[in-house]
Amino acid sequence: MAQGQQSRAPAHAVDERNLHRKMMRRILPFLFVCYVVSYLDRVNVGFAALTMNAHIGLTATSFGIGAGLFLLGYFLAEIPSNLIMMRVGARLWIARIMITWGLVSAATAFVTGPIQFGIARFLLGLGEAGFVPGVFLYLSFWFPSAVRARATSLFLLGIPVANIVGSPISGALVQIEGFGLVGWQWLLILEALPAVILGIVCLFVLTDRPEKAQWLTPAERDVLVATLAAEKAAIEKKHPMTLAQALRNWRVLTLAAINFCAIIGSLGVGLWLPQMIKQLGLASSVVGVVAAIPYVCGAVAMVVWGRVSDRGGDRTIYPALSLALGAVGLTASTLTPTPGLTIVALCVAVMGINSYTATFWAVPSGFLTGRAAAGGIAMIVSIGNLGGFAGPYLIGVMRELSGGFTAPLLAVGGILLLGALMMLALGRQIRRDTIAVAVPA
Repeated sequence: MAQGQQSRAPAHAVDERNLHRKMMRRILPFLFVCYVVSYLDRVNVGFAALTMNAHIGLTATSFGIGAGLFLLGYFLAEIPSNLIMMRVGARLWIARIMITWGLVSAATAFVTGPIQFGIARFLLGLGEAGFVPGVFLYLSFWFPSAVRARATSLFLLGIPVANIVGSPISGALVQIEGFGLVGWQWLLILEALPAVILGIVCLFVLTDRPEKAQWLTPAERDVLVATLAAEKAAIEKKHPMTLAQALRNWRVLTLAAINFCAIIGSLGVGLWLPQMIKQLGLASSVVGVVAAIPYVCGAVAMVVWGRVSDRGGDRTIYPALSLALGAVGLTASTLTPTPGLTIVALCVAVMGINSYTATFWAVPSGFLTGRAAAGGIAMIVSIGNLGGFAGPYLIGVMRELSGGFTAPLLAVGGILLLGALMMLALGRQIRRDTIAVAVPA
């Protein structure tokens, strides 16, 4: 018997639960750290704004526009980026993305006015475009549907962790002075360097596909490849779809609209949260610590809700309930009589918004594969990310008009509720279509 045959255990001897845990330990920690750095570089401008706005002459509206231009650049490059990743592989393309965004994020420290700030944010969006949808696509190459929501939630745990870790760090860095630079400049430079370093490390850590994974045994590779191939075949049989069809499919467009509503809440609140908390009368040195509290709650909610989602049948109910909870939390934060209760309400809001991100992506991966998945997921992310422009801009304009955060938060809460209702309607239609297919006339 050949040596290769001796080392190959039979497929039925593979414990799939152990295999999934092995994959999670090997893949997710690195992607998680990358996402922490990515999200930190995306929202640290909220802390920089505490001193940057006055330093370079940004009004609330111009800051909201400039901060949101990141998502416009992201929108334009999202689909092309995912299609390129399908061609060149995740390892090389994600490395390119990270190095690019790190360099542009550091360069943002040297802008001198609203126009340069807007250009820098737009270029940062172009540079980072494709990272999140690329990772979602990458996870679909590796994780079967039974554990995909859990894997996605562990990756997206980077959002609250970036705020938990980043908020106090950003609050401290923004007070640094020296070498001709002020605090907000040091903040942007020092928090950009890890992206460049991780981009280089990416070339040595990621494996493009299970077929190439030398850290799996031959039997483990066989089982994983067979499981993923069977799921892909079942989806393609039930939902045969080309790239062009995916880009105009009603489910994809509806999910994009829902994601638009959700990201208005996610990035709108994320970028303005430090200023919301400061308005409660807290010192700048305390804002970073307090701003981390909602994201501690959000981190726990993400993991728990992701596990619950993997055990359920209807994937649409979980993101719908999450968005509704976010809407309730934001509305309650405008009605609380004390700063402490306001923080509690914001914790509820962030728990809802973060739980949405942990469960939403199991929905499109249930009917998209191949190039249709690459383009469809990128389209959902890119259109959704326009909400990242609309959210900061909406809050900035309404704050200037109203003089506070009550009206903006009520508006964002209403948008989250709209997203929840659309998700419930989508789920109802999906169930009807499933019944119609199962019991043809």
